[in-house]
Order: sequence, then C-alpha cells, then structure tokens
Amino acid sequence: MKIVFATNNKHKLSEIRDILGNEIEVLSLDEINCHADIPETSDTLEGNALQKAHYVYDNYHISCFADDTGLEVDALGGEPGIYSARYAGNNHDSEANMTKLLAKLGDNKNRKARFRTVIALILDGKNVEEKIFEGIVEGSIIKERRGGEGFGYDPIFQPEGYNHTFAELGSDIKNKISHRARATAKLVDELKQKMLDNKDEV
Repeated sequence: MKIVFATNNKHKLSEIRDILGNEIEVLSLDEINCHADIPETSDTLEGNALQKAHYVYDNYHISCFADDTGLEVDALGGEPGIYSARYAGNNHDSEANMTKLLAKLGDNKNRKARFRTVIALILDGKNVEEKIFEGIVEGSIIKERRGGEGFGYDPIFQPEGYNHTFAELGSDIKNKISHRARATAKLVDELKQKMLDNKDEV
C-alpha cells in the first residue's frame, strides 16, 4: 500500500517510516513532485492537518495523511501550540525556539506541558474517507537542554514517568512512547484494517 505523508521534514518522515514498518510505503511530497509551500492557516492543529491533507488529495488524488504537532505549556496558556515550529520566527530554528520558551517560562514552578500530534487521513476509493487521530504525551519542561538525539524541543521535554528528556532517550524509546507514535499507532490500525477489508472484497 502506498500513501503520501504531506511533509518534507526528513526527521518526521524517517520517524513515521520507522513506526509504520515495511507494510506501508510512505512517500514524501518530493517523491510525488509536490514542491508547493502548503498553507497552514488554521488556528488549530486539527485544522492545519486537514488543510495539508486536502491540498495533497485535491491536487494529486492519492491517499495521504498530514500531521500537525504542537507543544502546549500550561503556564504559558498553551503556547507555543500551533506556532511551535516558528515560535521564535519563521526560520524554524529549534535553538531559538527553545531559548524563547525557556526565557518566557523563567523560574515558573509550573513546568507542566504536553506534546500533541493530530493526524488527518484521507483515503482514496469509491467513497473518499476522512479521519482524524490524536496522540498526546504529558511531561514537563526542564530548565536546561539535555541530550543530543531527536529534534525540535526534545532536549527540554521530559515525558511523564521518565528521568530523561526525549533527546536523551533516543529514537528507539521515543518512537514507542511519543505523541507522534501514539497518533501513528491509531493511523496504522486504520490502514491495516483497510488493507484487510480490501482483501476481503477481492
């Protein structure tokens, strides 16, 4: 089964390919010759994920999914949220984003935060199907960066139940417990069920 993941983010792509395994071939936007800067103008993660998935489906007529992920910090009223990737400006600079977040949080004792991933799936077929999956991992923001693995806010996010940040845990553990892993597990269940249904129809 082939499906497009509406991203050119190499980190996200390899993470999701690792999680999905060999049964499903995941294509990037580059691999379908989509070089557009797909708009993300919604004020929710769900809206942005759907917007990206619809863009690909409407223009390329192929099954696809898109995600949007946000880090939500309680003491900052849910910031950075939908602005997580460009919190410190449009350069998608992880270091600058972390610096801004740590500065805004300061010595606040409430360090509670969560990563939330929303995946929008559009399946091509006689009846086009549209579904939303969500994955959440609770945790806290530590006061200084730790670890060299991962990307984004991983060096300052410590998931609940662990004494290490995502960046210290490494991809093997992160890919089992992360927000994206949880949303992707729901996506995989749906895709596998769809593959079984298709076999039954043959």
